[in-house]
Amino acid sequence: MTATTQQAPAARRAATVTSDGGLTHWVGPLLVLIVGMFMTVLDTSIVNVAVPTIQTEFGGSTADIAWIATAYSLVLGVIVPATAWLGDRIGLGRLYTWSLIGFAAASALCGVAWNLGSLIAFRVLQAIPGGILPAITMTMLYRIVPKDRIGSAMGLYGIGVIAAPALGPTLGGYLVEYVGWRLIFYINVPVAVVGVVLALWMLPKFAQQPTYRFDILGFVAVATGMTCLLLAFSEGSSWGWTSTPTLSLIVVSVLSLALFVLIELEVEHPLLNLGVFRSWPFTNSLLVMSVLMVGMFATLFYIPTFLQVVLGLPALQAGLVLMPQALVMAVMAPLSGRLYDRFGPRWLVVSGLLVSAYATHLMTGLTMTTSTSEIIGWSCLRAVGVGLAMMSVQSSGLSALDHTLTNSGAAINNVVQRVASGLGLAALSAMMVGQEAQLSADRFALIQAGDPQTAHLGLAGMYQLAQTTTLEVTVTSFTNMFEITTWLTVVAAGLGLLLRSGALPGKGPRPAMAD
Repeated sequence: MTATTQQAPAARRAATVTSDGGLTHWVGPLLVLIVGMFMTVLDTSIVNVAVPTIQTEFGGSTADIAWIATAYSLVLGVIVPATAWLGDRIGLGRLYTWSLIGFAAASALCGVAWNLGSLIAFRVLQAIPGGILPAITMTMLYRIVPKDRIGSAMGLYGIGVIAAPALGPTLGGYLVEYVGWRLIFYINVPVAVVGVVLALWMLPKFAQQPTYRFDILGFVAVATGMTCLLLAFSEGSSWGWTSTPTLSLIVVSVLSLALFVLIELEVEHPLLNLGVFRSWPFTNSLLVMSVLMVGMFATLFYIPTFLQVVLGLPALQAGLVLMPQALVMAVMAPLSGRLYDRFGPRWLVVSGLLVSAYATHLMTGLTMTTSTSEIIGWSCLRAVGVGLAMMSVQSSGLSALDHTLTNSGAAINNVVQRVASGLGLAALSAMMVGQEAQLSADRFALIQAGDPQTAHLGLAGMYQLAQTTTLEVTVTSFTNMFEITTWLTVVAAGLGLLLRSGALPGKGPRPAMAD
């Protein structure tokens, strides 16, 4: 093959680069990125459904089996801060392709796991590419898409980000019930293979940015801080929030993250450029995004729990109740992207958050007799609000950064989303556990006090009353949790008023691709 023939594909790719660093034909490459993003986000929710079945097969305590998810989350927190440096060093296109291959290989290993220890070890391996892919796909999106089409692109991209967590419980429940739990890992292999083929065919070549020595001290500090923080909030409910191990981890985490900030401000070439926080639009977007993530994952986690614990639905049916909201978000995400390009983020985010707050407030009306159709209606209304707001606020934050800060901004954005969802769920769970304990103690004290109205019930009647009281306490804790989430969302809507209004102003060229 001649040199001219070899250079032809690269020449065609270079010819499609627009004056602002994007591609004239960017939809195909964007769909390739969506494949990788959807696969990794789906994996975080689909595995949870299989945990009871895995425990039955492999044995182990509840605390042991929880490490299937905990180990994955800990490694994600460690690897994501390094993605900016890896993207510059290896090249975004190569890193994306190799991460897909790594995720497929690790998923296959998870599928052939022979005991709990091997499965946890393979989940650790799976989390390395699983943490890299979401962070670098965002950076790649901003390199290949023209600045005036960012909203539309983020809308399409948001289908994977928003819909995958809602589809996970349904798909996982079906596979576990009718096929087998190992398929929830094997299913990633053909998806990744297709993604690799499409990436080699459709993705442009990305220029390798100038790189410097890896910031070892900064990496060790942030890795220690993130690991201790995530571990403390993952295990705090079982260890006790005031126990020595939990408090020690939190203290080490705070000190390590403070040290990380000092190191990054002093070194010449930091692991993550903390200059992104000098941009108020970016910082504000992180605050709003944190509330959105807490609310979204609270709904995705607690609504299925309510359906199973209170209404008695099996796991698959509980997952199916969440399907309509996933479809609503899949429709709203691209629509909100087009509106973002035209009107900017402010009113999309504010209106979306207010709709989401109202829908969450409706969930405070949950009772033991609430129908699934009511829950579907409330969830779909909330999905409309989340679909309007989520990708708009994320787009507004990253678009406010200079192109040289996009790598660091995308990595920090990814870390904040994961930490916010994890810590938010942990805080809400701790609140619910405390409320349930107090309410149960109060109500059972009344029953044990010898209420004349319960004296005639007999043993069976008292057992039924105790069961009903327990469920009533659970429902009350759910409604109180949703009330708190409602007001957090209203506060985030207030912050949304500070976002940009109007179409994105013009910016200079974004160097994106090279031969």
